[in-house]
Amino acid sequence: MEILMTVSKFASICTMGANASALEKEIGPEQFPVNEHYFGLVNFGNTCYCNSVLQALYFCRPFREKVLAYKSQPRKKENLLTCLADLFHSIATQKKKVGVIPPKKFITRLRKENELFDNYMQQDAHEFLNYLLNTIADILQEERKQEKQNGRLPNGSVDSENNNSTPDPTWVHEIFQGTLTNETRCLTCETISSKDEDFLDLSVDVEQNTSITHCLRGFSNTETLCSEYKYYCEECRSKQEAHKRGPNRGHYIAIVKSHDFWLLFDDDIVEKIDAQAIEEFYGLTSDISKNSESGYILFYQSRD
Repeated sequence: MEILMTVSKFASICTMGANASALEKEIGPEQFPVNEHYFGLVNFGNTCYCNSVLQALYFCRPFREKVLAYKSQPRKKENLLTCLADLFHSIATQKKKVGVIPPKKFITRLRKENELFDNYMQQDAHEFLNYLLNTIADILQEERKQEKQNGRLPNGSVDSENNNSTPDPTWVHEIFQGTLTNETRCLTCETISSKDEDFLDLSVDVEQNTSITHCLRGFSNTETLCSEYKYYCEECRSKQEAHKRGPNRGHYIAIVKSHDFWLLFDDDIVEKIDAQAIEEFYGLTSDISKNSESGYILFYQSRD
């Protein structure tokens, strides 16, 4: 039994090495981006949901830069952010261009902090992403709170704000947060009320062969509030009909655009793919004979 396990591990390592070599050859030494690394992540038992999100976040350059900058700060007590910073730093400082890294420390910390992930069952990548971003934001806000209580901010300036004030936005909010405005129009008096809500992500239906603009337009379609869902109008002082509008589990992989080409990260496997292949993963299709894989979490960067 012990010999079989050893052979199995050796075969796995050989496969990873062959894949890494093939990727490096396909990209070519002249086209390989300077100071960039493409490393797969070992699957520790249905952790593809975690690996795919980590790859997407690593190649979200503003996020990666903030995490690496956090790593350079004075050593702090271990938490999920310090473990993430260690993982990103380990990838970014590798001597090799391609390869495989086991995110064991991060997975161990994740399972320790949240019992939802403390098992070998498949989890929802979106739930994990939300948990990770909110946890990082909480850690940063708590650290800033401690600095305020000590009377000094990181740049050495004295803080004069009220300790009971709303927590300052973190770089997580700066990168991912947006504002959603919900408008409700009373069909009786025509009064329009609006409410702003902050969000880190939007859940929209993604259709095949369409655009993100089309998807967002569908997300903000007008909804009629009637029957038991009538809207309480402050102007009418009663419930009225109104119009309201606002602007799956399986195996997870990550597809990222790095510099001028696309890469597919499937746990410890990293492959270069053609841009045309992206259409196969964007939106569901009713044709069961076609690829059933569909984009689940999409990252977009705004253009100022």
